[in-house]
Parts: sequence; structure tokens; C-alpha cells
Amino acid sequence: MKHTKNSMNDKKFYSRPAIGTIVLALSFLLLAGSLVLAVSVGAANIAFYDVWKAVFSYNHSREADQIIMSLRLPREIGAAVVGAAFAVSGAIMQGMTKNPLADPGLLGLNAGASLGLAVAFSYVSNTNYFTIMIFSFIGAGIGAVLVFGISSMKRGGMTPLRITLAGAAVTALLSSLGEGIALLNKLSQSIAFWTAGGVSGTTWAQLKIVAPTVFIGILIAIIFSRSLTILSFGEDVAKGLGQRTLLTRIILMAVVLILAGAAVSLVGAIAFVGLFIPHIVRFLVGTDYRWIIPCSAVLGSVFMVLADTAARMINPPFETPMGAIVAVLGIPFFLYLARKGRTLT
Repeated sequence: MKHTKNSMNDKKFYSRPAIGTIVLALSFLLLAGSLVLAVSVGAANIAFYDVWKAVFSYNHSREADQIIMSLRLPREIGAAVVGAAFAVSGAIMQGMTKNPLADPGLLGLNAGASLGLAVAFSYVSNTNYFTIMIFSFIGAGIGAVLVFGISSMKRGGMTPLRITLAGAAVTALLSSLGEGIALLNKLSQSIAFWTAGGVSGTTWAQLKIVAPTVFIGILIAIIFSRSLTILSFGEDVAKGLGQRTLLTRIILMAVVLILAGAAVSLVGAIAFVGLFIPHIVRFLVGTDYRWIIPCSAVLGSVFMVLADTAARMINPPFETPMGAIVAVLGIPFFLYLARKGRTLT
């Protein structure tokens, strides 16, 4: 046990519970404010007071209430849900692989989920949203199996560099397959929305499926956050503390697939959210995933709501693809991390 504790000290474990509490509280305030802002602005600007009335005393005869409750509010709640899903799945992957570049969009999961969408649209009759989400889960699972299988084939097992390279190759392969299936079945226009990424058209019916799924996934991640903290310091340290590492990895990987699959089925294959949000949170609260997971969830929600607001306001009345906005911010951060070239521990 003494050796294990020394090993954790060598890994520079640090937790900032006081700062974590402040970050979490401020993040919730930012989320509330960003939601109000997002619902208020658009092609028709709506006063904050009218937003309050629409939410708490809805009247179908008021045009503003219809705009808010039928179009804007489900859209922004959808953005918040997928932001939390992408951020938490990225944080889990970074902790499990000790790879600072880990992100569902960069390691094949989003591309696999998109391939699942293309297959569902092409070969499944009477496709409903639940079916789309199931195919997204399956596609994300295929992407994960390929990435981790390929990166572990060589002697020495998985390393951050091998995982990143395998993720790039698998992402290219699955994206090409998905686009090929769409072209073959003349569905390019139908899945263009998921390719560009965005939450326009999100409905309450979709949120009734996606929101509980994401909530359950994040709840499981929080329950296993202490185990993930220990696991992030390496297999030997985790086993020295009596952790069942294989079971922990299986559960956490299942959570990642659920979160990534649900998010892609709603918003499309958006990358980088799960890359830089956990890094920002880790800088603020430390390396304890008991704080990283919940703070990443809320800050990821804030970021996606603001990104969707920017997508609507940059070039009105036209919408800028939200995936492009996220990429403009995410690519420089990715290059910065790649240039640093070190692991998380």
C-alpha cells in the first residue's frame, strides 16, 4: 500500500474541492444564463420576460410562446444535453487511455455512429428515432472495437500515439463507408444534417429519449468517477488498490458508447467538444474525476448552447453549421496538445 501511495504522489495527484464547488456552481449559473440568452435571440428577438411567461405560464395563443416552446427551447436543451454527453465521454476516454488527445470524434466513435445512421436510413424501413439511436450505439461500438483492437495489436499494447493514429485511420474508413452508403442509396441530402452537425429541428419527442439516456450515462460515470481517478494513474496502481480494472473499463466504455451514440443521433458527428472541455476542467479542478465528470458535463452544456447561439447569429437568417464553429475552436487546441506530446499523467 505504501508503494501505491508513493506511486500516486509521483503521478502528482491533486484535487481542488473548494475550487470544484465554485466552478460547478458558476457553471450552472452560466448554463441558466446561456439558455435564456439562446432562447431570446434569433430571427425574432424575444424579451426575457416573455421567455419567463412562455416557460412558466404557456399560452398557445401567444406567438412568442409557440416559438419558444416548440422551436427554441427543445433546440437549446438538446444542445445542452449533447454538450454534456460529448464532454463526459471525452473525459472518460482521456482518463481510461491516459491520452490527452482522446475524444469520441477523433477516435472513431462519432464516425461509427454516423455509419450506423447511414445504415439505418438506407436499409431499415419505418425508421423512428429510437431505431436511429440504437444504430448509433452499434456504430459507435464498432468504431471503438476497431480503434482499440488495432492499437493493441503490436507488442507493447496500446499507447496514446497508437490510439490516436488508429483513431484517425478508423475515422476516415467509417466516414467513407457512411458517405458511400448514403450516395449509393441517394440519401446524401437526408444525412447532410448529421454530417454538418446541428440541433435545429430537435423535438420534445426526441429529447424524451435522449435526455434520460444521457442522464443515466452521466450518473453512472459519476458513480464510477473515483474508480476512474485511480485507473487514470495506471493499471498497477489500480490493481494495488484492489480495483477490478477489467470490469471498470467495460462499464466505463459502455457509458462512452451510450453517450457518444445518443449525442450523434441528435446532433451529428461533432468532434473536439470532448477534447478541450475536460482539459479546461482539469486545469481548474485538478485530476480528481469526481470533480472532472460533473464539471465537464455542465461546462460542455454551456459551450454547446453558446455554439448553437453563435451558429444562428453569425449570418442571419442563415445558419452556420455548428460543427464548423466547434472545429474552428477545437483544431488549434488539438494542435497545441499534439505539439506538447505528453500523456495526462
